[in-house]
Amino acid sequence: MRLPLIAFAVLLMSACAGNIETEGDKRFPVSSDYPSGTMERIDFTAGVPEAWRISALRTPERAEADWKVVIVTGTPSWSEYWAPTLAGAPDNWEVIVADRPGFQTSEPQEAVRDLAQQADALAPMLNAREGQRVLLVGQSFGAPVATLMAQRHARDVDAVLLVSAFFGDAGPTARRMLGVGRVVRPLLPRDLKNSITEVSAQREQLPAVFEAFAALTQPVVFVHGDSDSFVPLEANQRIADENSRSLISVPDGDHFLNACCVPALLDAMAAAIAEAEAATATSRSRPVDE
Repeated sequence: MRLPLIAFAVLLMSACAGNIETEGDKRFPVSSDYPSGTMERIDFTAGVPEAWRISALRTPERAEADWKVVIVTGTPSWSEYWAPTLAGAPDNWEVIVADRPGFQTSEPQEAVRDLAQQADALAPMLNAREGQRVLLVGQSFGAPVATLMAQRHARDVDAVLLVSAFFGDAGPTARRMLGVGRVVRPLLPRDLKNSITEVSAQREQLPAVFEAFAALTQPVVFVHGDSDSFVPLEANQRIADENSRSLISVPDGDHFLNACCVPALLDAMAAAIAEAEAATATSRSRPVDE
């Protein structure tokens, strides 16, 4: 009985990360499937005293890029499955996505349970050239981390996009995955084990996350597939409505918009950028009180 449980857990966790196999030999494209120069892998030092080495995938530096898109992935954190998004980004964007601490070749080996520590560790990705603005994207479990990044490093973040955001409300697939994963956790590979650990530690930290979310002054946009079985669309619609934030619903989109629906995801990024630019234009047009 133990082996079927492990196989089921691995299958579900791989699906959660966007590790999607299709018919025949086709698979979800990764960086090596694109021409040289489309994207590159780099390392940077985490912005915490532990100075972990963090691995990231990014587009080449572009002198004409007036926006930098920083992506915080879900769990398990596998940046390679964002390769189609990087490849589809317009020339006036630079895009970077990391393997979060505790995943793939990023340090440390163990799970990082503290969301604020993860937020600070990934903060070096927010560094931008003078005049360049930053759109921070948080996917699934990465949405609370991105929320804390936007609040703790507010001067470095101009807009926020939350993709299939997971703020503790699990749908039927996620509940099944977590239930099995917790049973077989000691037998799982490192990334899957760390994923179960960090998700299990999330709930107790959510009050601080929601406090940070309420304090955000940047434009915030949600985007969510209406066929998401991991996180209910209604959960994020409620959060968006309660905080007067906009939500874009993607028809037939599942939890992995970076797999099923890259054009819609890029459109949502553009919408968040447009909202930030409109807010800036409105601010500049206001008369200054004497």
